[in-house]
Order: sequence, then structure tokens, then C-alpha cells
Amino acid sequence: MRPTARTLLSQVASGFTEFDPPKDRPSKADGPLGWPGYDEMRAQAQARTGESESVVSGTGRIGEAETVLLCFEFGYLGGSLGERTGDLIEAAHTTARELGLPVVTLVATGGSRMQEGMRALVQLQRVARQTALTAAAGLPQLAVVRDPTTGGGWATLAAGADVVLGLPGAQAAFAGSRVRPPDADPAAYTVEAQHAAGHIDRIVPEAELPTALSRWLALLGGSADRPRRPEPVPVPYALPGPTACGRLPDSGPEAVARARAAGRPRAAAYLDAFLTGREEIGGDRCSGTDAGVLCGFGLHEGRTVAYAAQCGTPTRPAGYRTVARLVRMAGRLRIPVLTLIDTPGAANGPEDERAGAGPAIAEVFTAVAEATVPITSLLIGEGGSGGALALAAPGRLWVTPDSYFSVIAPEAAAAILKRDPDQVPRTAEELRLRPQDAVELGVARGVVETAHGAARTPGVPRPERRPDEE
Repeated sequence: MRPTARTLLSQVASGFTEFDPPKDRPSKADGPLGWPGYDEMRAQAQARTGESESVVSGTGRIGEAETVLLCFEFGYLGGSLGERTGDLIEAAHTTARELGLPVVTLVATGGSRMQEGMRALVQLQRVARQTALTAAAGLPQLAVVRDPTTGGGWATLAAGADVVLGLPGAQAAFAGSRVRPPDADPAAYTVEAQHAAGHIDRIVPEAELPTALSRWLALLGGSADRPRRPEPVPVPYALPGPTACGRLPDSGPEAVARARAAGRPRAAAYLDAFLTGREEIGGDRCSGTDAGVLCGFGLHEGRTVAYAAQCGTPTRPAGYRTVARLVRMAGRLRIPVLTLIDTPGAANGPEDERAGAGPAIAEVFTAVAEATVPITSLLIGEGGSGGALALAAPGRLWVTPDSYFSVIAPEAAAAILKRDPDQVPRTAEELRLRPQDAVELGVARGVVETAHGAARTPGVPRPERRPDEE
């Protein structure tokens, strides 16, 4: 059975205190349209659920975070949005901004209330305005997609949140079950389908929902108290491995070989060593996901850090759009960003071009250029052309001994220059691909130390840290 709004609130939050309802607005009999029997429908819904509207709102504690909560009661006219619902949502967001609290919305709705016609539909504009104001205030918004979440509720409160969690098997779609094409596959309108398409970050069983919300709020909450320009992320250290031995490569071909070595540390190892309590965002909110890119938030020495990490594969358009989404979200929430660069280049198959590889890479360049929080970048493997450079923070890039950055892969460069394949090593040498070359050319700030000791460019002093980098 679907839990009532108050049952669900009691499961996810402690100390829930309901807001006083906004003042009643003047209303004629049977609502703004004079819909026959509308007053009786509302009276029956109230008798059945004990609620006077389709949303219950108030404050409560999830984990250690005081939170504004909005929970839909589907038993009240299908959780539909009417004018009174809009009043409650607006009042809740206004209070959240006044108190500097995050907003968690537990959505279960069939859409706008037909008995109020266009007066109900325009509530979506009010909702969008309120969520935009809350985002501009630097406050995180989390949504939980319950069964069903369709129509305007999906298109505003749910899909528009910073982080979207879905309950298994729930319907999640703009089109409700009675207005879909008759031959439509029901599986295409589920949380699982939306997750696969990059529109939902994570599917969470109902029993795990309190823990999941608590972890997310611990990472994203408190953003109103963060300084506008928080301290940069400390430069992470390379992990010991077969090639991370503290020695810099002697040649371009050796740099390429070390970056491509199967045994060197990869992004997941760096993230495990540097961050705790990680939570990932999933998907680009547009077309899909890229398993070769990890994006999310974690803790470093008790401080929240956003991360975007390439995992050594060609990065797909969905991956770039997810990175851009992360950087912009981190900016709104005043969270510093760490990027780990490791890709032979952008994926360039016909399907990638159709998916907008160029515009997706442009989104990342723009997001990094416009970032209002510090971004620190570390090249941990291959740095293939613009598909890698897009994630690099100008002036804040470090490199490891197992990495190389190149305008293009040496094999491709040789082909473009019409050189024979046996000229690839010569081409790699001429491109100056060693990590110490990146420092000498002014592209990188320095080579980071490894667990085995200093691995800096010979003759190049360790980069001095500015006061804001301590």
C-alpha cells in the first residue's frame, strides 16, 4: 500500500512541525470554474485522508539537518496541484529561504487539478519561481519520486531539483497513465527508465530513504553558511603503484606508455583515498549517462567537495553534460570542485556527434570558465586534446608522473602529418608530452608528490602556495 503523507514524514524525519496554513483566499462555490460537485469532492477527500489539501508542509530533522519538507498526499484528489497547493508550496519555500534551510519534496501527484482549470495549471509557474529563488539563495533541493509522479509535478518539483531520488517501480513521466499512446510500453514511464535516461540520480528502496536523504543533506546542507569564495581544495596525492614510483618519464613515448599502463591508479582509487562519504549524481538530465565519468560530492577532512572524474575511457556527450551540471550545482551551493582528468579524448562516433559532442564539450568549458567557486584539477592519466582540457581549471592544474597532456594523441598527430606509423615515437617526443614538459610550458602548476616522495620537475621548485591555498 502507498503510505500516507504523514506516515512517510514520520519515517524520514523526526520532530516534524507542520506550518500554519496560509490565509484562505476568497473562493466561490465549487472553485474558480464553478465545477459541479467540486466542493463535495474536496470534503470527501478531507474526510478520507484527514488533510485539507494535497500537500503537507513543515520542518523536521533528517539525520542532523533541519529541513523544510513538502509531502504530497495522493489520497487527496490524486495529489493534484490546485491554487491552495500553490499557496502551501510558496509558503514553504519562502520559509526555507528565511531560515536558510534545504528543501526536501516527497512527490506523488497526477498533475494539475482539472476542476480548477487554468487556475491550477498556472501554479506550475509559481512553483518554478519558488524553486528558482531557493536555488538562487544557495539552498539545496532534493526530490523523492514516489508512485505516481506525473504531469507538472514531475516537470517542476521533481525533475527540477538538484538531486532526484526515485522509489523502485514508481511511475515517473510527464504523461499520466490515461493519456499515453495506447501502444506505449509502460516500462518507458518508470523510475527505472528515467534513471537509465539520466533524469534520476539514484533509485532508493523506501526502507533506505531516511539514510539516503540524511547522507545527501550532510553533504549539501549548510550551504547558506559557506563563504562566497571558500578555500580551494588541497592538491591530492598520487597513490603508489607499478608506475607511480616517484620517477618522471625520460621521453614522450615513455610518458604515453605510463599513462596507458593498466596497473596505474585510476580515478576511483584517487577518490577513495581523498574523499569519504561519497554520493554520486547520475546522468545529464538530457539524454543519458556515461559510466566513464564519475560525478558527485564527498568529504575531505570534514569539508564537502564536489568531484568530476574521468575514468580513462573516451568521454561521451552525456558525460560532459553531467560534469557541467555538477560544476553549476556546486557553484550554486558554494562547494569547491575537484576534477580528475583521464581520457584519450572525446568519444567521436556517429552516435556521439548526433548526441552533440561539440555542444556538450562547450558546456563544460563554459561552466568551468564561469565557475564562482574554486576548481582544482589533477591530470592522472591520459589528457587527450580538448576532451580532456575541458575539465582542466585554467591556472589550477597539477599533473602526476603517470600522465601526459597532448593537443592530440601522437598516433593521430602522425597520421595528420602524413608520417609513417614508425614515426609515432618521434612525434610523441616532438609534442613534448612528459608531465614535466606541461609544467615548463606553463600549462600545469607542478607535478604532485607521490606516496614515495617528491616527484617534481628536475630544476623546477615546488610551486609556492598562496595564502588561499593552505
